[in-house]
Amino acid sequence: MTQRRFITRGLRRSLTIAAALTITVGSLTACANNDQATDKPAPEASETLSGELNVAAAASLQPAFEELSDRFTTEHPDVKITLSFDGSSVLATQILEGAPIDVFASADEANMLKVTDKKLTATDPITFATSSLEIAVAPGNPLGITDLASLAQPTASGETPVVVLCAAEVPCGAASHKLLDRDGVAITPASEEQSVTAVLTKVAAGEADAGLIYRSDVLRSEGGVDGIEIAGSNEAAGSYLIAPLSGSASPEAALAFAELMNSTEAQQLFEKLGFGPAA
Repeated sequence: MTQRRFITRGLRRSLTIAAALTITVGSLTACANNDQATDKPAPEASETLSGELNVAAAASLQPAFEELSDRFTTEHPDVKITLSFDGSSVLATQILEGAPIDVFASADEANMLKVTDKKLTATDPITFATSSLEIAVAPGNPLGITDLASLAQPTASGETPVVVLCAAEVPCGAASHKLLDRDGVAITPASEEQSVTAVLTKVAAGEADAGLIYRSDVLRSEGGVDGIEIAGSNEAAGSYLIAPLSGSASPEAALAFAELMNSTEAQQLFEKLGFGPAA
């Protein structure tokens, strides 16, 4: 015998209500899920940079920029960076003469101003570090040089130290003359170099007894020279500035590289290498 199941009117009404509630709850849940999906921000697409950058930087920035450019290209493998280093005045002149430079980093405001006055920068320059001068001497300081005045006084052997400086138009040269004038020290340098690296090289090679260079250059010599602190050297401290240049074929990459200089990782590196914080 076939068994039949009967549903009473009351039971049918209860089932109808339950079904309606199920449909309503399901609809509300679906709407809520849709709203959540709509409200949730879409993940940002990672910035893709590409192109070639010619970066011209002050000689004293070489260790920092070599490391930072490696970090930059690791993050942006489609960007190729070519670095060149020299005195800021030399680089500024090259830019004014039309050299194909995408980013310029100067060790002072004066040489950056030469470029901005000609409206050759794509944005306002970014200040990212400062410098301070020290007296570079042979390891162990055999002549017993203690301050700027010592550079103009005879040593125990009766001879005045052989001193090399940066040329006056170079940032380290301008700062050197400012401190020497402040202390009333008159010296005749054996040579005036176009970059702080050239001064460091001559002292490290024993071609000069002393030279005025940045603290960062003393540190990068890794014992090649000793540094004698100069009292109040912050009075002649210069600011490092960087700017992407107009006409670059890779403007986004140029701006990103310039802005990297004020990142936490870059600032930590500059401090480690002996630079001061941006003024």
